[in-house]
Amino acid sequence: MAAEPIPYQVTAGICPVRSEPRDDAMQETQVLPGEVFLVEREADGWGYGRTALDDYPGWVDMAALSAPALIPTHQVKALRTYVFSEADLKSAPVCLASLNAKIVGGKRHGKFIEAQRMGWVFAGHLRAVGDPPEPDWVAVAERFIGAPYQWGGKESLGLDCSGLIQTALQAADIFCPRDSGPQEEWAQRTWETVISGDGLRVAETEFPVLERGDLVFWPGHVGVMTDGETFLHSNGFHMATVAEPFVRAAKRIEHHYAPLTGIYRRP
Repeated sequence: MAAEPIPYQVTAGICPVRSEPRDDAMQETQVLPGEVFLVEREADGWGYGRTALDDYPGWVDMAALSAPALIPTHQVKALRTYVFSEADLKSAPVCLASLNAKIVGGKRHGKFIEAQRMGWVFAGHLRAVGDPPEPDWVAVAERFIGAPYQWGGKESLGLDCSGLIQTALQAADIFCPRDSGPQEEWAQRTWETVISGDGLRVAETEFPVLERGDLVFWPGHVGVMTDGETFLHSNGFHMATVAEPFVRAAKRIEHHYAPLTGIYRRP
């Protein structure tokens, strides 16, 4: 009988989830500070298991984890913030914590809150768990414009297409899966279908009027409309998160990869 997985909490600035137990293995996704990783087995300083947030499997460096997993009290609302070694802006930074990272709050000293097992964080960059979430998830996504593309990334210093969507939605307390394929399946089930089908080619398809917040999917790619004509996505062509004309992006992706498969709108 297999042992129950052990919940560990990330207490490093970022925790890559890798395909194999080595530093140069491909990064599949990332676990942010305060999030939980369920370790099923350990080998040579690495732990194999799954992310508690979205059940994503892989290997993580056990040095990035602490046990037991504690209940977070605050969530980072800034795009990124420093975790300081002391409750002093002149103290040495320990690491950066990106949007949606969580801390287990301890003592308060002036403008800083203790992030237990990590350091000190400026209180103005945090919101208490249970406080109202971000009201406009697309505005959150727009804050990442210019962030470099990083395969498997979901941090402010680099993220991929589905990481951008999951991160922005999470800041608004909307859960969606990690990868673009499952994200489209989720959108098909829970959002309204604007248009869908195999091989929706730009020159041959009469697209409905698009709106801010519409999710647009291709095989292996996703982005969001910021208005009726502008498309926001993190992509390998620009190696960055960019906003560009939808038709231009759709034609380029269609030419290099495949026609789009669907557009979905939140009810």
